[in-house]
Formats: sequence, C-alpha cells, structure tokens
Amino acid sequence: MFNRETAIRFLLRGPGTLNSRIARWTVLALAGTGAGFLVWSAVIHLILWSEGYKDVKVIGPLFLVQAIVGIVLALAIVALRWLALLAAGAVTGVATAAGLLLSAHVGLFGFKETLKVDYATLSLAVEFTAAFVLLVAALLLALGSSAPVASNSSPVPTRT
Repeated sequence: MFNRETAIRFLLRGPGTLNSRIARWTVLALAGTGAGFLVWSAVIHLILWSEGYKDVKVIGPLFLVQAIVGIVLALAIVALRWLALLAAGAVTGVATAAGLLLSAHVGLFGFKETLKVDYATLSLAVEFTAAFVLLVAALLLALGSSAPVASNSSPVPTRT
C-alpha cells in the first residue's frame, strides 16, 4: 500500500542515511561531480544563447531556461543531496541531450539543428555524463542500506 509519508521520506533521503562511510562519501563525490557537469552544460547553453540562439523563436528562451534550471538544480544538489534532486539532475541531463538529438535529426519547434555546430558534441558528452554520474549516485543512495533510525521509545525504563 502507498504511504505518502514513507515516499516523501525516501525521496528526501540523503547520504547521511547510509550505513557505509564509503557509500556516503561516494554519493557525495558523485553528487558534486554531477552538479559540476550540470553547471558546465548550463554554461554552454548560456554561451550559445548569447551568441545568437536568443534570437531563435522558442529554442532561444529554452536555452536560457535550461541554463538557469541547470545552475539552480546543481546548487540544490550540492546543498541538499536529496535522492529526488539527484534523480531530477539525471533526468535534466538526458532531456537536454535528447532535445539536441531530436532537433538535429527531426527538428524541434520548427528549428532543425546539426551536430556539426560548435559545442554540439561537447554538449552531448557533458549532458550524458551528468546524467550517468547522477543516476549512479541516485541508485547508490536509493539501494544502499540505511543506518538504523532512532525510535521514539525511551531507552531508559520509565515508571507509569
């Protein structure tokens, strides 16, 4: 049965809940690395936006939105390290790369891109790397064994 409180607690799970010190440090390192790749992708999009994509209908504003979301999400990942944020970062990386591939092979919002433009290959590599690193961090956090949770019962017997 679905328990909303348990689901929320699971999504807000951080590395501190893991039993293993190595697992905690690994999640921290992967989260920081993945966040760095998200910022790199955001910077690429800001550069491209300022170099002319800002004038492309629909795509231009999406470049700016991707840059802002990437930076904000990366900061949130580094600050909070929640499972939900790690997963959102992985999805953002895949979605951004998929947008470029879709634009290059089919067209997107009436705009057809090519993978021969500046930053296309680098952008794909950075975005897929961000997605992979954050997915590994999220899986390690989701599947790692949790440290025991303190119960509400008193360890010292009380008289009633």
